[in-house]
Amino acid sequence: MSHEIEEGTRLALDFTKLRKVVVQCTEDVIPAVAQDAATGEVLIVGYVNKLALETALAERKATFWSTSRNELWVKGKTSGDYLELLEVRVNCEQNSVLYRVRPAGKGACHTKDAAGNARFGCYYRRLAADGVTLEFREGMK
Repeated sequence: MSHEIEEGTRLALDFTKLRKVVVQCTEDVIPAVAQDAATGEVLIVGYVNKLALETALAERKATFWSTSRNELWVKGKTSGDYLELLEVRVNCEQNSVLYRVRPAGKGACHTKDAAGNARFGCYYRRLAADGVTLEFREGMK
């Protein structure tokens, strides 16, 4: 990811993401949302395949399938910022899952704030009223 995408204030949504998943990913996947069970805050949206879900259930840690690297991704394995898996919910159409988690580290996002700390979650900016500018959420810069 580019610095401007991850840290900038200009809206540049990647509407081609699902097409990239179809073309680049070698696995059949469904969306997986990681939600802080205590606060309800959405931390991460990723994808899972059968192996990722089985690993998450066995390890009790949020686990995804990296669609860009085509590999299993146990959140926190390299950073130490694991997401303890408390519960898995399945939507009505059985085409997505919700991980209810307890953060077990300093943050859930791979990006860092200005002080070099892991951000709590990946949704640290909000769309401004003009519809084209991103604003950092209070206390999330």
